[in-house]
Amino acid sequence: MKRLLLIMNPTAGKKKANPHLHEILSVFGAADYECLTFMTRKRGDGTMLAARYAGEADLIVCIGGDGTFNEVISGVCSVGAGTPIGYIPAGSTNDFASSLKLSTQVVQAARDIAAGSPHAFDVGRFQDRYFTYVASFGAFTRTSYATPQSVKNMLGHLAYVLGGIRELSSLRKYRVKTLLDNETVLSGDYLFGAVSNSTSVGGILTLDPSVVDMNDGLFELLYVKYPHNLSQLAETIHALTAQDYSSPRLEFRSAKQVKVHAAPDMDWTLDGEYAKGASEIAIENLHSAVNIMMKD
Repeated sequence: MKRLLLIMNPTAGKKKANPHLHEILSVFGAADYECLTFMTRKRGDGTMLAARYAGEADLIVCIGGDGTFNEVISGVCSVGAGTPIGYIPAGSTNDFASSLKLSTQVVQAARDIAAGSPHAFDVGRFQDRYFTYVASFGAFTRTSYATPQSVKNMLGHLAYVLGGIRELSSLRKYRVKTLLDNETVLSGDYLFGAVSNSTSVGGILTLDPSVVDMNDGLFELLYVKYPHNLSQLAETIHALTAQDYSSPRLEFRSAKQVKVHAAPDMDWTLDGEYAKGASEIAIENLHSAVNIMMKD
């Protein structure tokens, strides 16, 4: 009998997965898995559990939001395990799951995992931490970890959007210098920046799927230049809405390694969770670092 490690965040999103746990376990039981099940109680539990049991499991399944999934990925990567991972999205945003077109119906997601096969995907390393889909700074960034979970549960994406609008009204400027693959230098004042491996960022910004390959060893880097007047602001909004990456208001590049120099108090988020800033940030793409179970 195969061994399955199931890690569930019982407070994720609107707790929509909780009533279906017995059905989910039945799906995996019918697929000949013996399930070892844990509920997270605090931040970091997912990383600890995944690191501790990854070597003993044939499959790891995460039930929760992007933050919980990030923890599970971090635990697996930290011990160098190649254990396949299944993701049952049950959070309020689920950007990574959206990029992979995973089912948002939790029982169906379990069925897809049980019947699926492992597919390799890139993972990002931010200093000594990992991220699955985005490291970002600036506008929209603070709201993703500052918005209370109870508000996220009630408002979902609207909580992010409203928080983002409040931040945009202040138009804070971020002076950033960025080195891409030790060759290209970007320098200027920005409103927002994201180093991503996803088609969706915080439920607010989207990238055209035709320009995103989640297992090509490269990040997509999107920087939004600081608008100095209303005309530039309107041009910026239009460029983002139209996904016009050639706009002079945007910087859009691909790179394997990214080094960012900025004020040390410029904080970041990794997959929607807070990350402390530093005067120099090293970000690296770990090609094919994880195997995600997906329906063929």
